[in-house]
Amino acid sequence: MVTTEWLDIYDEQDQHLGICERSEVHRLGHWHHTFHCWLIRDTSEGRQLVFQQRHPDKDTFPDMYDITAAGHLSAGETFIEAAREIQEELGVPLHYEQLTHLLDVRDETIGSTRHGAFIDREVSSVFGAFSPYELQQYQLQVDEVSGIFEAPLQAMIELYQGTRDKVMASGVYTTDSTPMIHKLTVQREQFVPHEGNYCIDVFQKLLTL
Repeated sequence: MVTTEWLDIYDEQDQHLGICERSEVHRLGHWHHTFHCWLIRDTSEGRQLVFQQRHPDKDTFPDMYDITAAGHLSAGETFIEAAREIQEELGVPLHYEQLTHLLDVRDETIGSTRHGAFIDREVSSVFGAFSPYELQQYQLQVDEVSGIFEAPLQAMIELYQGTRDKVMASGVYTTDSTPMIHKLTVQREQFVPHEGNYCIDVFQKLLTL
């Protein structure tokens, strides 16, 4: 049985208009709210940025690297409740009280999926948090996430500033029967795109947490 997901929708001034099915929200281009959470980890090699790889069956941006955990706010849902995305996607118990609000951003993306065109208009509240977990400790949601990775935060800032073209990262894949660390290089083009200086602004705030 398929469960219909309902979202609160808003006008250009962020005034609440009502609720709408998620598929219709993206077809019609209604503004809606989302939750982003970027995790960081301090190590002997410096502060690391933790990010995920999207599952290949995702409708939008399959296989691309993305925010550590993110999701839509369902109708009537608060950010305290939305923090459940961290537990659902990554399998680690981080709670809303452990998060720091970094910024809010409006983002508009127009594209297409295997189901047709979409217009994604989001007002995203972006949070950051320290993760005490090593990569092998995450219990990833296998139908949503293909892997969990980390890379030096300063190097990621330089990647988005254009002063380097690739960054060395470490990661664990859900396809591994036993979690093991893989070394790889990542490039900006492999990450889900965001408008403006979203990533630079977020990463610089994470640097000072």
